Amino acid sequence: MNIILEILLLLLTIIYSYLESLVKLFIPVKGKSVSGEIVLITGAGHGIGKITATEFAKLHSVLVLWDINKNGVEETAAQCRKEGVKVFTYLVDCSKREEISKAAEKVKQEVGDVNILINNAGIVFCADLLSLEDSQIQKIFEVNVLAHFWTTREFLPSMMNNNHGHIVTIASSAGLFGVPFLVDYCSTKFAAVGYHKALTAELAALQMTGIKTSCLCPVFVDTGFVKNPSTRFAPVLLPEDVARTLVNGILINKKMIYIPPFVSLATVLDLFLPERALKALNAFQGVKFDAKVRRTEKDK
Repeated sequence: MNIILEILLLLLTIIYSYLESLVKLFIPVKGKSVSGEIVLITGAGHGIGKITATEFAKLHSVLVLWDINKNGVEETAAQCRKEGVKVFTYLVDCSKREEISKAAEKVKQEVGDVNILINNAGIVFCADLLSLEDSQIQKIFEVNVLAHFWTTREFLPSMMNNNHGHIVTIASSAGLFGVPFLVDYCSTKFAAVGYHKALTAELAALQMTGIKTSCLCPVFVDTGFVKNPSTRFAPVLLPEDVARTLVNGILINKKMIYIPPFVSLATVLDLFLPERALKALNAFQGVKFDAKVRRTEKDK
């Protein structure tokens, strides 16, 4: 009898969730205030991280900016300070756990408990699997995946003590489907998406309802890391547009932020389309970019 009641409750919850989502399509959700919140952004000296910082400055947040590039992070800080907010900068190599740990301790002492953690730092090499160096494979996992673990483990305890916070994972559409000559990058972004989903589930199991999570999955963004990117259907995104969409998603506690929205269909198509159809669809998309590809005996 109990199982029947549980199934009925589950069905009612599913129906209610669909109705709630339908209502939200027509009635905008009011965003939360982040004024005075301490926001830490890794990779804040360039691209999405830089513009995300300036967007939070406009919202009167206290900013903690991490980057490996001193000139880049100081330039971001200078722009943010024009909004009259407090900005703290730290030189951090997110491929090194020790540097993350030392910087985190300084932040706790000099700034306070981080309320919003945005794991944005990332690297990409654009090469086929055999052309990649061992050190490159190791480093891309250290920056794009393992750094998420180290930063979260540093700042999550205070969030849990207060049952308040927000952890943001910058992933990619490459974390939803495979792309040739980005095997290492796709692997790290698949891991980042999985990290976000598992962490979200764990926080729910621990009843940490005040700690929110968000994951960003855009297509190609014009940040200069990937040379000459293009696809048949999706335009190369401007980092300004991506950053604004990201911040808006954070303010309404949106779990998955797909840019453009149709990217979310990738996971559905992967489940239902036969392998031959998926292969044809991937080819039809016409994804192109400059990559280092090792020549084989057949090509010579």
